[in-house]
Amino acid sequence: MASKSSTTLLSGWLTRRLCRHFISHIQKHYSTATAGTAVLPTNQHSNHEESARTQSRRRQLPNEIKPLSHFLEDKFGRHHTYLRISLTEKCSLRCTYCMPEEGVDLTPTNKLLSTKEIIELAKLFVRTGVKKIRFTGGEPLVRRDICDVISELNYLRKNDETYAHLQMLGITTNGVVLSRKLPGLLKAGLDSANISLDTLVPEKFTFITRRNGFDKVMRGIKDAVESDLRTVKINNVVMRGLNDDEICDFVQLTQHQHVDIRFIEYMPFDGNRWNSNKMVPFRELLSKIKGKWPDIEKLQDSANDTSKAYKVPGFKGQIGFISSMSDHFCGTCNRVRITADGNFKVCLFGGNEISLRDALRSGKSEDEMLAIIETAVKKKKARHAGMLNLAEMKNRPMILIGG
Repeated sequence: MASKSSTTLLSGWLTRRLCRHFISHIQKHYSTATAGTAVLPTNQHSNHEESARTQSRRRQLPNEIKPLSHFLEDKFGRHHTYLRISLTEKCSLRCTYCMPEEGVDLTPTNKLLSTKEIIELAKLFVRTGVKKIRFTGGEPLVRRDICDVISELNYLRKNDETYAHLQMLGITTNGVVLSRKLPGLLKAGLDSANISLDTLVPEKFTFITRRNGFDKVMRGIKDAVESDLRTVKINNVVMRGLNDDEICDFVQLTQHQHVDIRFIEYMPFDGNRWNSNKMVPFRELLSKIKGKWPDIEKLQDSANDTSKAYKVPGFKGQIGFISSMSDHFCGTCNRVRITADGNFKVCLFGGNEISLRDALRSGKSEDEMLAIIETAVKKKKARHAGMLNLAEMKNRPMILIGG
């Protein structure tokens, strides 16, 4: 007969073996496609009416539980809470810095995201922690279903706690049809509009955009500023020798209007014939503005702002500088993008993309979709390659990415 001590040792050994076997079984059975994550098993004796959404959020073993927003956190600790969705590759203008002179080959309609797919992806990202969504293009207002998309998401954030943290629904538009579309957009729940305007000279507008429409854009800006939109911003891409002489004229617009003028450094994209001589660094622009308004004040920027904000004392509006080239803000970037054809880009200047459209259409589960998203986010680099290197790198034209 075995001694009491040997029986105790045998019992302990069996217990440890059983524990290891149980843990191994749980990890193997419930692991997801993403390394290090697993879905917790549902307690068969607990509340059988627990929603599928609640179950899907259980993605870690008990000692590793993390919030769902973990899937949008990169390896540098940046949380991506701002999603930009391009609704179309089409545009009514042909801006020199956005579209190649020869135009672009448009993606066939059946390969673009459908209304349902746009909404499903937007909902997935909001459930994962996204707080702001901006719809871009091309020109997003040429898409007939834009009000339907905004209305659906606005309804959800007001009526479903799962989406209540969605703070902003915005658009970036060229403004040509904004006046006509604005009432419907406001009714749908639009919060914010960024409007592109690179010159206040009609003839120069036609040269830059290769189209007419200056008066329509100015009317759109006026109507937007006077509307119930929370914020109206004007995006101005500054190009040396073309419109850099108008900087102070744009600042003057903020004297009597609650508008945010943002001067954007000229950036290299496929087909826009970028060169460093055309790019005007933000410090040079600021110096020129200080020559006229020496008392201009620096405002406090939020943690993830891309724009360095300034204000002339006594003016209603403000200005800002988006210095992607001369003083990048990659360290605090919280933006990710989905192109009109459904590709996921974690960096505006990055060439790596992955198709969320194909994943959706192949029937991937939410867990599988999140694994794809997390893998892409975790591969995001600490910063972009620098303006001279970017000019040599392959990337889409801006119109095919989404502004």
